Amino acid sequence: MIIHDELRPTVMIPAAPPWAVWGTPLTPDAQRLLLLGSGELGREVAIAAMQLGLEVIAVDSYANAPAMQIAHRSHVINMLDGAALRTVVEHEQPHLIVPEVEAIATSTLIELENSGWRVIPTAQATFLTMNREGIRRLAAETLGLATSPYRFADTETEYRSAIDAIGLPCVVKPVMSSSGKGQSTVKTAADLLPAWDSAHAKGRTQNNRVIVEGFIDFHTEITLLTIRAIDGTHFCPAIGHIQIKGDYRESWQPCALSAATLTKCREMAAKITEALGGWGLFGVELFIQGDPAGDQTVYFSEVSPRPHDTGMVTMISQTMSEFELHVRAIAGLAIGSIDLIKPGASAVILGTEPTDCPKFAGVNEALTVPTSQLRLFGKPKSYANRRMGVALAIGETTEEARDRAKKAASKVRVLP
Repeated sequence: MIIHDELRPTVMIPAAPPWAVWGTPLTPDAQRLLLLGSGELGREVAIAAMQLGLEVIAVDSYANAPAMQIAHRSHVINMLDGAALRTVVEHEQPHLIVPEVEAIATSTLIELENSGWRVIPTAQATFLTMNREGIRRLAAETLGLATSPYRFADTETEYRSAIDAIGLPCVVKPVMSSSGKGQSTVKTAADLLPAWDSAHAKGRTQNNRVIVEGFIDFHTEITLLTIRAIDGTHFCPAIGHIQIKGDYRESWQPCALSAATLTKCREMAAKITEALGGWGLFGVELFIQGDPAGDQTVYFSEVSPRPHDTGMVTMISQTMSEFELHVRAIAGLAIGSIDLIKPGASAVILGTEPTDCPKFAGVNEALTVPTSQLRLFGKPKSYANRRMGVALAIGETTEEARDRAKKAASKVRVLP
């Protein structure tokens, strides 16, 4: 574990924002935000926090992670190590503990919250959403939300029984993973063992438990960014997206939905986020099934109690990005109006081969695409299909924005 030698003052942690006075970063009166997870989403949270005058401390399991490159200070720890996590918290005395990844010692977060530390949105929400079993049981069994049929399995025998009960095709995932890691679609009997092995190899922890989900033949998959703040619950325009093996490749905003379907989506998102509690931005993933011109069914898929990767499109499409909205909410500030500038889109830039020294070519060519912007994340290592950047664009229509974003992304190459 690496901890900078500089000592932080011991202060009383306020129960909750808003603060009457905002101190200057790096002074005893600073409002300190401890970021647990320092990837590309964490970096944008750090930028938004620093723009509002917060002091940012970035933590991750590897050095020079994207958010560490801009934060006031950083620490490298195993975030599944509760003792190491507690040491950093007690050393830094943060006013806000902001988990930005799933792989964290959630039991320690619960202990810290019970001792008076403020975890965003709550430690229980972080615990439930880190584990697909927790959030699925909350949504389906406690709240009665429509979901795909599902079973959980710890052993290969239970796994085969679960697939027999669910039927083919189905989707298999580790109960603890992110960005599609370990996710497989099982279409035939030949896919069973490869899917089981992949779920075990790519889960976030040593937990071998998997979830088997029935396949929903959906028309549209959306993310509904939902913000719980001091001035109520707010929604961003719906975001459409495409995923490959559970990992997003492009997103666009707005995603066209009928008024009736949008109302159903908002009601479902409000219900799950209210149950999770706390303040902040939640990425609620939903499946839309049925004829767009007729009655449609909305299914709950997943929820992240933090900014969502598909929401990176909001960096160009909205007056306030999802990261600005998240920081406003957790700092106890009013959200006000969320306005769409123009239809926007994002398309990812992927690594192609392992390298400890990634470089980028084609940046100038990408930026010749009308309205295009790039975010190159600064990850210190690359490998095949690792998300290394994103191209953004706006247009008069979502189709035009999508075409521009994909064209810009296609021009950037990640080199060893």
